[in-house]
Amino acid sequence: MTARLIDGSALSQQIRSQVAERAAALAARGIKPGLAVILVGDDPASAVYVRNKVKACADSGLHSVLERYDAATSQEVLLARIAALNADPAIHGILVQMPLPKHLDAHRVIEAIAPAKDVDGFSVASAGELMSGLPGLRPATPLGCMQLIASTGVPLRGKHAVVIGRSNTVGKPMALLLLQAHATVTVCHSATDDLASHTRQADVVVAAVGRRNTLTAEMVKPGAIVIDVGINRDEAGKLCGDVDFARVSQVAGWISPVPGGVGPMTIAMLLANTVQAAERAATH
Repeated sequence: MTARLIDGSALSQQIRSQVAERAAALAARGIKPGLAVILVGDDPASAVYVRNKVKACADSGLHSVLERYDAATSQEVLLARIAALNADPAIHGILVQMPLPKHLDAHRVIEAIAPAKDVDGFSVASAGELMSGLPGLRPATPLGCMQLIASTGVPLRGKHAVVIGRSNTVGKPMALLLLQAHATVTVCHSATDDLASHTRQADVVVAAVGRRNTLTAEMVKPGAIVIDVGINRDEAGKLCGDVDFARVSQVAGWISPVPGGVGPMTIAMLLANTVQAAERAATH
């Protein structure tokens, strides 16, 4: 069999058009959803991600502010700026692009963002809301993965889902979102014995470890849904994920590509989170 492609680029456009409608409804009430993006240092990949986020805001009728800081910027300067943005009613979401320079404490920086404006969903408060099943802002990448899975039309209730990776940004929140959708969830990681024995039982596999060919064809149950979160480069410098796409797509039922899968969905869900934050602010 050949897997059906889960087209994140097309799905993200649908979500972004819904975001634009919600933003227009807020604008009619005199509220323009605003996102502040902070970039510290000159990491080239981070600069590309930030540029894409700012452009996406403009395309969807959101207001965005890009603030660039020198790599030597102190923790105090950064925290003071975040405090000012927390107090700014025109800003509904604050995003600090990771990774930060080594001398900055990423945890302290994330925790400085007001939970109501934490559109990345990375703070302890946001994690607690997700863990407890309370409403709140969810991390954009796992949220995007859930939308990709939903687009297949396959219900998750009762299905066995395997998440490869246990990061706070993707693996753990992904597992919790899958649990909320009534899947039975196994989380695998670098210390897992015999990864293939777990993935071969899975109806859904989410690969999020950042290592090429982590998931190969013989590790996949025929007909499974495979979501590839990884971003790597092959020997030729070409972008690829954690999944051996060419071979796994001969076994899986559905598969997301890299690029064109999770990436565009992450940005779409970040915009959706910003609009959600603006909507919540408007009702308080």
